[in-house]
Amino acid sequence: METALYHPVKRFLENLGFAVKGEVGGCDLVGLSAGEPPIVVIGELKLSFNLELILQAVDRAGACDEVWLAAKLSATGKGRESDARYRNLCRRLGFGMLAVTNTGEVEVIVKPPTTNPRRDKKKRSRLVAEHRRRKGDPAMGGSTRAPIMTAYRQQALACASALAQGPRRVRDLKPEIPDAAKILLHNVYGWFERAERGIYVLTEAGQAALKRWPQQPVDFASAAEPVP
Repeated sequence: METALYHPVKRFLENLGFAVKGEVGGCDLVGLSAGEPPIVVIGELKLSFNLELILQAVDRAGACDEVWLAAKLSATGKGRESDARYRNLCRRLGFGMLAVTNTGEVEVIVKPPTTNPRRDKKKRSRLVAEHRRRKGDPAMGGSTRAPIMTAYRQQALACASALAQGPRRVRDLKPEIPDAAKILLHNVYGWFERAERGIYVLTEAGQAALKRWPQQPVDFASAAEPVP
């Protein structure tokens, strides 16, 4: 599973000074540096180096400053990581290559260039915004079967947790959950029901969601940061 590669690659990028979170905006992992504007790094994970991994990186490249391709180090040492053509293609495209050993060590095969022009500012801005709005790192990079714990889902669960105590007014939720009004109004997951004007209650689907994702008190207002 690609998820087995997530923590070694996350530790590698954290040691370079990046704050790393998994499954952000369709990317296996996204790292932000400190400072404004931040350096944005995207990592894509596969069990082996292949063409699909490069194609994913090509799709992501416009939204970030660096792209790292990461895969398991082949048992024989004769995988794509040892193919000079594959390495040269990554160099020409400006991608870094990381090989993860069975013991969780990370080897740098190709380093990305130190400067890489940003091409899609809107895409990059969305990645930074989603990264910053998430509390903690709730999604492991490389996950494919479980719903992604986005910042929106986190806030929806916070609303559900508050309503589990009984009917609540939207205005009472907004100080700690900035998007409460929008989340309750659109009711994307079917977790909420309007009891009367400005007051909502939790549905059975919302109760089931809280059993699946138990909640701890979180202040989402502190996550609101400017996005470059």
